[in-house]
Amino acid sequence: MADYAERVLAAANTIAVVGLSRNPSKAAHSVPASLQAAGFRIIPVHPEADELLGEKVYRSLKDIPEPVDLVDVFRPAPEAPGIAEQAVAIGAKALWLQQGIISTEARRIAETAGLDYVEDRCTAVVRAIGRITKP
Repeated sequence: MADYAERVLAAANTIAVVGLSRNPSKAAHSVPASLQAAGFRIIPVHPEADELLGEKVYRSLKDIPEPVDLVDVFRPAPEAPGIAEQAVAIGAKALWLQQGIISTEARRIAETAGLDYVEDRCTAVVRAIGRITKP
């Protein structure tokens, strides 16, 4: 039986990645790239880039013109509560803080608004273990 994180990831199709890196050697680039290769729709959120992973980049979550299932966060923990508030504001279904990122306040914001919440887990690892792919 799949664990909670696997179920959250499997339910997502469109993933907004806050902090997707321009540097291919960083996990903040390679992890979203692996999700994209597995069939997920990736929407990069970055303050300066125009295109990443072949996708248009948005400056913030509120600028994304389509529904987002999951917000995947590659930013420091102190930024997580603000990102959680934005995720709630755009109607995302889930908030995911990558491995090494923990925020009690982001959890409170997300869960109070009814979002699924995962922290300190890597989406790529969860995807691989659960063998989650999208058609």
